[in-house]
This record gives sequence, C-alpha cells and structure tokens, in this order.
Amino acid sequence: MVKFYFLAALVTLVICLALLHPSLAQNSPQDYLRAHNAARASVGVGPVRWDNNVAAFAQNYVNKLRGNCKLVHSGGKYGENLAWRSGDMTAAGAVKMWVDEKAYYDYRSNSCVGGECGHYTQVVWRNSVRLGCAKVRCNNGATIISCNYDPPGNYAHQRPF
Repeated sequence: MVKFYFLAALVTLVICLALLHPSLAQNSPQDYLRAHNAARASVGVGPVRWDNNVAAFAQNYVNKLRGNCKLVHSGGKYGENLAWRSGDMTAAGAVKMWVDEKAYYDYRSNSCVGGECGHYTQVVWRNSVRLGCAKVRCNNGATIISCNYDPPGNYAHQRPF
C-alpha cells in the first residue's frame, strides 16, 4: 500500500512539473539538432552534431546577457545566431526564426534580397559541423537563445551550400 501511494505521489509530481515547465522538454540538444538538420537536409547539406564544448561557450555567454537581455554578439571564435523573445521561446522556435530568413536568400547572387538572411546561411553553412546552443530567461522575463557553430560560417564571397 505504501508503494502505491509513493508511486502515485511521484507520478503526480512529474505531471505537475511538466505542466509548470513545458518548455524544459522542448530545449534539449536533440531539439536544436533536429531543427538545424532538417533545414540543412532541405538544401543537401550534411548534419551538424552536438558539441558540449561549443554548448558550454553558448551557455556561459547567454548567462552574461541575463541582466540586460540585449542581443549583442559574443565576438567569440564560433559562428553565432542569437534569438530574443519577450516571453518564453523554444529551441525549435528560435531555429524557425532563423530558417524563415531563407525567403531572403538568393542563391544566384549569394546575397540577401529584401531582408536579413545571415542567420539562415549560418544554419545551413556546409562547413559548420559542430553545434552548441543555450537558453536563458532574462531578469525582465524575456528569453535569449544562442546557437554557436564550429567552424563558423558566413564568409564573404563563399556560398553556404
């Protein structure tokens, strides 16, 4: 009987935690990889793989942004995409923002036409093979997500794919 009550309490706790923090299950390395690799596959580029060192760099950097919540690039050795939202944001949501810039990338001229496309080209940059991402809720309630890419992309006069 004690085992039953313990199990029931444990199941209730897990359900409550899932309801209180639904985004926790939507920000795993696999969520970032899945979104990136789907975009890469759509243009014939091989997948990226998760790199814990790159992810640690991303986490360290977004932790520094928690106080002011401003989108300022780190200037580090990796390629970097940043996303900001006034509320919560998922891994897939951030990557979708970047991939939606595909509409502005013109392959023939290898340039952005009518809007920003540099986040998109970094996502699909064929030579970037390692990925690390991190998320932070800022003190003001907003969210910043950083994805870092190794080696970096977006070199002038080079095509992403």
